[in-house]
Amino acid sequence: MGYRSEQKRRGGCASHRLYEINPFVKSGLIIHEHPIGLEPPKSPIHKAMNAPTYASDDTHPHAIVWADPARANAFASWLSNMAAAHSLNPESVRLASADASFRRYFRVDKVAGSPAGSYIIMDAPPAKEDCAPFIKVAELMAAAGLQAPRVLAWNAPAGFMLLSDLGAKTMMEVISPPAAVDAIALPTAFQYDLYMDAADALVRWQLASKPDVLPAYDDALLSRELALFPEWYVGKYRGFALDAQQKRTLDDAFALIKAANLQTLEGVRVYVHRDFMPRNLMAPTLVASRTALPPEGTPRLRPGEASSAAPAGEVDKRGGASIGILDFQDAVYGPITYDIASLMRDAFLSWEEDFVLDVTVRYWQKARKAGLPVGDDFGEFYRAVEWMGLQRHLKILGIFARLTLRDGKPKYLADTPRFIKYVRATAARYRQLGPFMVLLDAIEGNETRVGYTF
Repeated sequence: MGYRSEQKRRGGCASHRLYEINPFVKSGLIIHEHPIGLEPPKSPIHKAMNAPTYASDDTHPHAIVWADPARANAFASWLSNMAAAHSLNPESVRLASADASFRRYFRVDKVAGSPAGSYIIMDAPPAKEDCAPFIKVAELMAAAGLQAPRVLAWNAPAGFMLLSDLGAKTMMEVISPPAAVDAIALPTAFQYDLYMDAADALVRWQLASKPDVLPAYDDALLSRELALFPEWYVGKYRGFALDAQQKRTLDDAFALIKAANLQTLEGVRVYVHRDFMPRNLMAPTLVASRTALPPEGTPRLRPGEASSAAPAGEVDKRGGASIGILDFQDAVYGPITYDIASLMRDAFLSWEEDFVLDVTVRYWQKARKAGLPVGDDFGEFYRAVEWMGLQRHLKILGIFARLTLRDGKPKYLADTPRFIKYVRATAARYRQLGPFMVLLDAIEGNETRVGYTF
């Protein structure tokens, strides 16, 4: 979850021996190890968390690893208090997920005899993560009738937070897209329904918008984000030195992109999630409301075919949007095109253009009927979405290069071909981006071939 949140982070963990905490005692290689000079913890919760630990291998993917034993002890102490207050079973703590920032998420079950269920724990070191925006945006989403995690407890000085659990499967996991980075996913009717629910949630979020509540997504922020591309992707990752003319070409392209994103559709502003995509959308409540996932071989849905989602132009009325929403702490007040561009031009999943167009027009119809300022001309709206996607993908190329080179997280750059394809597709449509297309191909070592649409 949340590569975008990484933009603001700095630093990293010091070099320590790694301590794995896995409270599930199963058969397998068990290590009883404590740092030299520290006594093994004595409390039952400390013992449950620290005595049995597994070796680091793929057979125990939910083991919790601590680089800092002091933080591990602080977590055990905090969990002890939470266990008593919220009927938690400390021995059930396991890793739920981690993202490109310094946040991690654990899952913990309730004690036997309590109503079935589980909670999520956020581990966010205060020196590296500011959780106050998360709290604020969670409250905004709850007020909008959206399914976002509820904050049940927060130890701000330590950076531990207890949250409601929205389920174990993201929308991305339910979709299960092809693994190949150049593969185009083919939608089924069920997946179409998922996107319609996501569109309903997005409309609800945008309808709740008010000025002067969230930070402004303005020229300064856009400029900082775009600057990641030449610094980290072009210069440090590709090792490509821009000459004076190429710098002017890039500056001209950035000026066009910023103007398109800030001025089109009369410059309207709404609440913007900034990572509204299937990896950050939870599907369990929606899945439970369907009879079952469609079997393998379910025919793909062609654009315009009927689905079981709410009719175009209607927000879902089932007591709130079904999709759960995560990783929203960097929300801003910005262009109305941003989140639909994120949803349909995904960083980790590519759809055929017919499906992208179909879902985008359905969202536009819903938003327009709900009174959101998306304009009366879908063609103009779609062009604005394309230009917003272009800015986003250039930014992400810079972020992913930085994750690799600075933070030692190379897996993200595996999706580079997807972003380059997105960028090329948009640049090739618009004549004013022709010089930028030539520059991009010089950076990538390609031959430029274009045929403009606009």
